[in-house]
Amino acid sequence: MDRRCLPLNALRAFEAAGKHLSVTAAANSLFVSQSAVSRHILTLEALLGVKLFERKHQHLELTEAGRALLPVVNKSFDRIEHVLKDILKDGAESRRVLHIQMPSTFAHNLAVPILREFRNIFPDVMLDLVIPNKVGMPDINSDIAVVYSKPEVNDLIADLLWHVRLTPLCHPCLLEAANAASLTDFVAGNEIVHVILEGQPRHRLWDRFVRQAELPKVSVDRGLVFETANLAAQYAMSGTGIALLDPLLFQDELRNGTLVQPFDVWVDDGYGYYLLTHSDDLLDETIASFRSWMIQRFANSSLELQNLVRRPGAPVATAQPDA
Repeated sequence: MDRRCLPLNALRAFEAAGKHLSVTAAANSLFVSQSAVSRHILTLEALLGVKLFERKHQHLELTEAGRALLPVVNKSFDRIEHVLKDILKDGAESRRVLHIQMPSTFAHNLAVPILREFRNIFPDVMLDLVIPNKVGMPDINSDIAVVYSKPEVNDLIADLLWHVRLTPLCHPCLLEAANAASLTDFVAGNEIVHVILEGQPRHRLWDRFVRQAELPKVSVDRGLVFETANLAAQYAMSGTGIALLDPLLFQDELRNGTLVQPFDVWVDDGYGYYLLTHSDDLLDETIASFRSWMIQRFANSSLELQNLVRRPGAPVATAQPDA
């Protein structure tokens, strides 16, 4: 399409409607009439030859084409706004805002040291952190995102930060009370804690664990279910449960001894933490710098994991196959 024909007002109306999923809310945000917003959207749909919204009774829903277009429009207007603000500052020092998305447990346990270290290196970059309540690929506008996901093929650049391996973690008092029990007796004799993933069975991780560890007699259809690994870890630290957790997310707790790994046994369910970037954003120096820094930051994650759970003096028993 010839850029001389770009319908900028229609794109602004589409962006507002896509953000609010409501013509009324979009009109209020733009200080125009509802009919003006509707007319702009219809004009854009006629120009493209596809529907961008499905009109429901009380709200709008983005079509596949709308979902593809919205983040591009968002980012384009964000960049224009950023440059215009710099020009209006008339030579004042620029402070770039980097919009970052991180999943809940990653953000709560790792974001502070990560972002503090990055700010020490790049003090002129302001950081805007968003924590979505979902697992998998992002559906909100961000410059760069950390996601907990299985490998997926799409138009984003995905850099693996680390491959998640889960292991049972608990408070030291449970390990002391176990008195060298077998893995079967330890799991069967204690409360287990589940972390549920959206769209997955409630006991999926522990089911997979007992299969991989060859514990056919242990029932995992019991225990508490939490939505985040943080809540599961907090319950385990109370001394009344065992949780399947990723040690790299609970480094402080393992170092200070509020969590321990009772058995050197692991479960792998194919998930990992990925850093997602739009390919065209690699030309943005700030985004490219954050991407390179994050990849380097987690380059030695496997070594860090060994130091956390197999350090000298750690109370770790080795799982033995059950007869």
